[in-house]
Amino acid sequence: MTEQIRILVVDDDEAIRELLLDYLGGQGYRVEAVADSVQMRAWLAEALPDLVLLDVGLPGEDGLSLARYLREHHDLPVIMVSGAGTPLDRIVGLEVGADDYLAKPFDPRELLARVKTVLRRYRRAPAAAPPEPVETGELLKVGLCRLDLASRQLFGADGSEIPLTAMEFDLLQAFAQRPNRPLSRDQLLNLTQHRDWNPFDRSIDIRIARLRRKLEPDPDKPQVIRTVRGVGYMFVPG
Repeated sequence: MTEQIRILVVDDDEAIRELLLDYLGGQGYRVEAVADSVQMRAWLAEALPDLVLLDVGLPGEDGLSLARYLREHHDLPVIMVSGAGTPLDRIVGLEVGADDYLAKPFDPRELLARVKTVLRRYRRAPAAAPPEPVETGELLKVGLCRLDLASRQLFGADGSEIPLTAMEFDLLQAFAQRPNRPLSRDQLLNLTQHRDWNPFDRSIDIRIARLRRKLEPDPDKPQVIRTVRGVGYMFVPG
């Protein structure tokens, strides 16, 4: 690998941590391992990994709560690992924002295959030529805000910058270049992450909610990014 991919393992089982450190490290990944939510948050404050392997049954704050936190605050792929492998457990894990779910005990080779698949989904591919934007030039009108495509920045009506994550920018750009056009969750995921949507994937809905808090005067009554029932979402320029 030309650039070493960083994986953060969060598991209270020391044997699992050592197994993944050795096995994934031997596959060329840079692996760090922590035992609980406190250590995970401290690690994230220092650096962001490329993928998180997250145990569900952690002491204190459990893995489901941490998966929600990761989805709300960081654009990171998450694979949940759990001793409970029932369909309901898998559904809950995917509903809170995990990209994949693997039951213990697992074959390390299967885990490696899932890691590669999830990382591939997040890998950027050259985008096709976009449709004609809302405005000419690099600044697109987004409600009362302006989106700068060149610098990947969003500016409020007063000219101040509104922070965006990389995935929020990609999602907002996809909307701004397709005004007044309903887009399904599947289309949005293909446009921003080059992967398909499944009924338990809440990542688009979570990011839409975050964008509305940044764009809408009243996020509970959105006018810029509107919900189209039975379809998905539609961007309406202000």
